[in-house]
Amino acid sequence: MAWIYLFLGGLFEIGWPLGFKLAATTPYRTWFIAGSVLSMALSGLFLYLAQRTLPIGTAYAVWTGIGAVGTLLIGILLFGDSAGFLRLVSASLIILGIIGLKLF
Repeated sequence: MAWIYLFLGGLFEIGWPLGFKLAATTPYRTWFIAGSVLSMALSGLFLYLAQRTLPIGTAYAVWTGIGAVGTLLIGILLFGDSAGFLRLVSASLIILGIIGLKLF
């Protein structure tokens, strides 16, 4: 169950920078900022729940990695951020690290 909590926390970790980006680019600033704050709170809650049984270093690294890679992909897919080869290789290394932390 801890890994499910950690995955959910990572997904909400993607939500708050997305909300801030949308707040900066749309007229619905208040709603997106409120969504960002809610996403931050839920992200932290799920990290807390995961850390009750997972090692703190593993939990934090996986949580941060999911948020970083997920936000990178959202930026590429929705906002036209650069999808350069080295950026994608670097994101792949983060994903490999997450898999390694899960397996070992």
